[in-house]
Amino acid sequence: MYAATERTTATRSRDRMHYDRATAHALLDEAYHCALAFTVDGEPRVLPTLHVRLDDTLYLHGSTGSRPLLAARGDAGLPVCVAVTHLDGLVLGRSQFHHSANYRSVVAHGTARLVTDEAEKNRVLTALVEKVATGRSADSRPPTRRELAETAVLALPLREVSVRIREGGVRDEPTDLDLPHWAGVLPLRLTAGLPEPDAGVTAPLPGYLRPARSPWLEPVVLRGEHVVLEPLDESHAEELYAALDDDEVWRYVGSPRPGSVEAMYDHVRSARAAHHRGVRVPCVQRCAVTGAVVGTTSYYQPDEELRAVEIGFTQLGRAWWRTGINTEAKLLLLTRAFEELDAVRVTWQTSTLNARSQRAIERLGATREGTLRSNRRRADGSWRQSALYSMLAEEWPNAQVALRERLRPAASVAS
Repeated sequence: MYAATERTTATRSRDRMHYDRATAHALLDEAYHCALAFTVDGEPRVLPTLHVRLDDTLYLHGSTGSRPLLAARGDAGLPVCVAVTHLDGLVLGRSQFHHSANYRSVVAHGTARLVTDEAEKNRVLTALVEKVATGRSADSRPPTRRELAETAVLALPLREVSVRIREGGVRDEPTDLDLPHWAGVLPLRLTAGLPEPDAGVTAPLPGYLRPARSPWLEPVVLRGEHVVLEPLDESHAEELYAALDDDEVWRYVGSPRPGSVEAMYDHVRSARAAHHRGVRVPCVQRCAVTGAVVGTTSYYQPDEELRAVEIGFTQLGRAWWRTGINTEAKLLLLTRAFEELDAVRVTWQTSTLNARSQRAIERLGATREGTLRSNRRRADGSWRQSALYSMLAEEWPNAQVALRERLRPAASVAS
């Protein structure tokens, strides 16, 4: 426990104050940045900066030319106050006076020293990089001696620390409870967005940047003799544009045909954003023989609770029709769905006007359940009528045998 001091003792709402060391450390570790307050020549300053905690010391990142770092060069160090706040929700009361916020905050007071030991500075900067993403320090270039010289680090011993937490719901006056106004809490969460690669990056997205997800949303590589399915990435856009640059390929697709490579990049980004939202797992289809990108396919609306998933967004360049690629791609997706994800039901939807697609789905062993009327928009804004097909887990063993037979070299493959 941290001992309460004159600077860390609240004058109001004392029930929100805490001095537990483990709680303070957890809140500091969860936050990526803090507000560093200090005075220079009698003037107050606040500097937002990155921080990392090692044991009972808080380290603050800065530049050797910044005011707090210059002021901390002396033997006396620099008196500072550091604050970290996690905003967890907005509280809307029936009265304006009782609007509030749920939060968890830490405030630390003390005298910071400038880190001059090179080994300590290296250890801190590595810890900062690891805080950004575990494993990143081994996956990036370490700083040069010049970069180290341009970087400064402040060390603040955690001795005078307090935690303040507000949680729960609305705290209106009893006389306000009958007012005809909505009241409650709007939760707020800090969530990572979709990683955006820098220009020219060809390396795949590192595993430490991929969110921990259900296996139903986990992109994996599936390999066959005819086709390889791999997670769709922006690096595939140019080859995809060339492979799918055909009006017939886009004839029944809901989204408009990309008119340029840049438009295909946007198309790929949209698919990846859908994956981030948890509604689609997009794959690129690559010819297993030549390595060429030939099309796309996806799991759509995976539902782990109902153990159901749809296979859709399938587009294959015309040059690869009736080659076995589409059949084997579906075999790979069905195998993963039924045998690895333990799915009970797999579905397909296609336009009722797309007779070729309907025949291909029926050859997989799927059963037509009926027609979904006006359930999807076409690229021109009109409504599509969709033929709905399904395959159940108990139907999969026979369907698998038939699909593998169709893929035998002596078989007449029609995909």
